[in-house]
Amino acid sequence: MSLMRQVALLLLTVLVLALGASVAVSVDAVRQTLQTQLQIKNSDNAAALALAMSQQKGDESLMSLLVSAQFDTGYYQSLRWKRADGRTVFERVSAEPLDGVPAWFVRALPIEVEPGVAQVSNGWSALGSVEVRSHTSYAHAALWESVWKTVAWLVALSVLTGGLAFWALRFIRRPLDAAVRQAQALVQGEFVHVDEPAVPELARLTRALNTMVAKIQAMFEAQKEQLTVLQAQVHCDSLTGLSLRKHFLAEFSSALSRDEGPLHAGLILLRLRDLQGLNQRLGHAQVDQVIQALAKFLKTYPDRVRGCLAGRLNGADFALWLHAPDVVRDTAAALADMLRSGLPHLDAGVSVAMAAVDLPRASLMSQWFGEADAVLAHAETGQGVSLAFMGAAQLERPVQGERIWRSQIKEALQAGRARLHPFPVIDKAGQLLHWECPLQLQLLPQGEYLQAAQWLPLALRSRLSAEADLKAVQLALEGINEDGQVRCVNVAPSSLEDGAFMPRVRDLIFQTPQAARKLGLELAEVAALQHFDALHELGRQLRPLGVQLGLEHASAGLTKVDRLFQAGLDYVKLDASVVSGVSGDAGRAAFVRGMVIMLRSLALRVYAEGVQDGLDAQALWDCEVDGITGPWATSEMIKP
Repeated sequence: MSLMRQVALLLLTVLVLALGASVAVSVDAVRQTLQTQLQIKNSDNAAALALAMSQQKGDESLMSLLVSAQFDTGYYQSLRWKRADGRTVFERVSAEPLDGVPAWFVRALPIEVEPGVAQVSNGWSALGSVEVRSHTSYAHAALWESVWKTVAWLVALSVLTGGLAFWALRFIRRPLDAAVRQAQALVQGEFVHVDEPAVPELARLTRALNTMVAKIQAMFEAQKEQLTVLQAQVHCDSLTGLSLRKHFLAEFSSALSRDEGPLHAGLILLRLRDLQGLNQRLGHAQVDQVIQALAKFLKTYPDRVRGCLAGRLNGADFALWLHAPDVVRDTAAALADMLRSGLPHLDAGVSVAMAAVDLPRASLMSQWFGEADAVLAHAETGQGVSLAFMGAAQLERPVQGERIWRSQIKEALQAGRARLHPFPVIDKAGQLLHWECPLQLQLLPQGEYLQAAQWLPLALRSRLSAEADLKAVQLALEGINEDGQVRCVNVAPSSLEDGAFMPRVRDLIFQTPQAARKLGLELAEVAALQHFDALHELGRQLRPLGVQLGLEHASAGLTKVDRLFQAGLDYVKLDASVVSGVSGDAGRAAFVRGMVIMLRSLALRVYAEGVQDGLDAQALWDCEVDGITGPWATSEMIKP
């Protein structure tokens, strides 16, 4: 039983006891008063009758008439006239009328009155006595009416008092409810501060809870800062701040394998030529300044354009990956101009070779670096800041226009030429947690189903991502209805910008509310960074309906989300660039473990995506992730 109910029950009990005692005392007082009044009436009437009879000079006939007249007008139960020798001369008796008074009431509250007795005389001789007994029914009727009035007034006062008590309890309960909501929010990973109430005791409780929340929030912020520092130590070159080779390659591989992104992209390789000779001629300190200046130029691109990657591959080699089509030539030329104007200020003998290639994003990483190395070898034949470009990939670009792509995607969605391709997410015991289900489309009626990486960039450009995501949600709900297994579908962050997307998703969910409890929506990390309000609104509308909300491709960028605890998420999937190679790198393992601890403090489940081998999987289990997906998880699911 809740505290408020206990208090209400206590107040009700006290009120009932007080009212019962009040009624009892009041009724007994009225009964005593009525008994006294009846006793006085009996005595006075007996004396008055005896006096009247004494004046009849012993005429029994007149005295009998007088007694009879007195009985008829006085509401008596009985009147008796006895001679001096004790014989009854005259007696009148009548039944006791109830006058609507319940018999149980009369039995419960009896009014017992002694009869009034007076002596009748004739001069100095005694003629006998009269005995007068009045009816008590009229007293019971008055007592019954008095009880009803008393109870009515007390009930009215009780209702008024109960209403005031209920209002007071609600007033007291308000800060208690706020404290409960604050505690529940803390369990959900949200840091909520509430105003202190006017009640001193509750104010102390609220102040203590606010202090606790503030300290936990400070601990969370400290964890974020520690992760940022650890990320810089593990993933970044200490001299330049660029990604180390291992982390850059992991990020590059993850970017190539994602569904979202352009069909074509660009890669720029830079090589500081004759690094050993520069160290001998200029000294390590001067060469470090040259390297830092070169890195500063490279870092401007990832800082300004999300999705671009910059890294230091070794002492003299650097790489810049451009997450956009048809920009690598102009970007490389602009970067070369900046180097030509900036590096001579350090030393005129500094020479940099640059290679820029433009390839389909679906190309293997080995093909990217193979093409770039070949072009870089050609650039190294030049002097100063030399640039070479390879644009043969232009021949492989699709020749269809945007209108044709848009028409094919719309037709495929309308004709139902779409399916979900499931990938398992498993726990440490090998049990299925849910299916991750990217959408595949058959753009041509007799063609093959294309992965999202092949058509999603075109859908984004044609503003059809919301339609595709709605189709994925519909297919997932249909699949859940068939087999009851949990399915999570990918939602493009750009779909959140479509005002009709969330209402239409809600309509689909309302059609199958039971299946919605096993549906998950996943958005890329960029949604939390660039569309936080829309992400928060999505969770606010859909999570109460049972839909789970998650972030995929999560990395150190999560530490830059100021209000991550308010995003309304259920789980986070760490990007392959974060978890790749964790088994052989204690620093990367420490960073993953720190991410898990931080996200767990927000009551989020943590999964790892893109896991390739069992060693990394075991290391991730040691880091206490909740689930794993990727090629290794798929192979584990198909084992006999």
